[in-house]
Amino acid sequence: MQFPFLSLKRLALLLATLGLGGTALAQAAAQPAAAGLRFSDYLSAVEQHSLDLQSQQQNVVSARAGVGIAGIRPDPQLSLGAAREQVNSGLPRPQNRTYELSMELETGGKRSARIRAARSQVRLAEAEVEGFRTQLFSDAAQDFTQACRDRQALERKEQTLNALSDVVKANEVRRKAGDVGTVEWRQSRVERDQFQADVTQARADAQTSRLALSVPLGRKILEIFGTDELQCDFQPFANDKSIDVLVTQALHVRSDVRVAQATLDNARDNAGLAQANRWVNPTLAVGLTAIPATSAGVDAKGNVFDANNRSRMLSVSVSVPIPFSRLNRGEVLQAEAIVTQAMLGLQQSQHKAEADVRSAYFRFAAAQENVERYRSNVLADAQRVLESIRLSYRHGQASLLELLSAQRSADDAYLGYLQANADLAKATVDLQLSIGQRPAL
Repeated sequence: MQFPFLSLKRLALLLATLGLGGTALAQAAAQPAAAGLRFSDYLSAVEQHSLDLQSQQQNVVSARAGVGIAGIRPDPQLSLGAAREQVNSGLPRPQNRTYELSMELETGGKRSARIRAARSQVRLAEAEVEGFRTQLFSDAAQDFTQACRDRQALERKEQTLNALSDVVKANEVRRKAGDVGTVEWRQSRVERDQFQADVTQARADAQTSRLALSVPLGRKILEIFGTDELQCDFQPFANDKSIDVLVTQALHVRSDVRVAQATLDNARDNAGLAQANRWVNPTLAVGLTAIPATSAGVDAKGNVFDANNRSRMLSVSVSVPIPFSRLNRGEVLQAEAIVTQAMLGLQQSQHKAEADVRSAYFRFAAAQENVERYRSNVLADAQRVLESIRLSYRHGQASLLELLSAQRSADDAYLGYLQANADLAKATVDLQLSIGQRPAL
């Protein structure tokens, strides 16, 4: 099924076919479409230059570094000691030296549990980056379509202002010839001058929306592309899949579902780590004591003391903490509660994904229908009425109020079409993003 957008050129050609080739739209159709910045190029630039996205990607770098940290084993400890014996003679004996090397031994699979938790944290960070990228694409598409709408609205209002100025000039000539009164001439001037305010506001809106395109780029759009003119002739979006197939696709590739699944996996790994941390870690120590040789002698009181031979003593010891602090399973219960929350979050994200796809599908179909209605009926009828009233007014068969009313009606119809076209573009992007697809217009 295809859902075409109505371009300005196609609309103008339609009006020309209906015998309205003298209008500004028909004149624009005779010219080749102006080249401009395509949405796909703008989206790629946003993905490349977005400072916010680059900041989010650092979370992945940090998480990957955490895998290496999780694999680190406890460092061994080296202890050095020295002792000297003092005899009654007041003469010190040689120093005894002690060397000990100890290391904590992890049990219960703590290291492997830490690594699993760290790796699932990497997957979670990557999924969160994808979720941020999806929102970035949505905002970029909204800004781009809004800029197109505001620019086209400005062009229409400028055309209307020119038409009102032509009416004022014609009425001035007709007033001098006595065909119209001074009141009608002045009223046409008032209408023109009042409409100038609408043009000024439309110009400000167009400038503002164009400036908004530079925000996600982190620099001015002119610095990247050399132009800020946009190509707003969006291409049709083709979809030959049923809504149920789209829902199934969304459940597998949507970023928010992937984030929820990664959150659950990480919660389960953290729960496993909490269980592993309940195991105590013994400490193994290996020591060596060196006792130097001493010679026999007599102390100051005449007491004889024996000589000692050189000796070494090797010791091995194991110390095990008594885990009174771990009798409470609070940390494990907290981790299990987080797992339950993550499971509920995954279910909720799946329900939301299905609802988003179905609602986006229906909005898309409705927006396509509205654009088609404007294309086939509303715009052409409004333009026919306006051209008829203009002709009647030139022949004195219609009043100025009738002409102004027809002009407003035609302008409202065209602005309504622009809004419908923008709504269709937004609905298209929403549908594409809802099924995990990169947006294209």
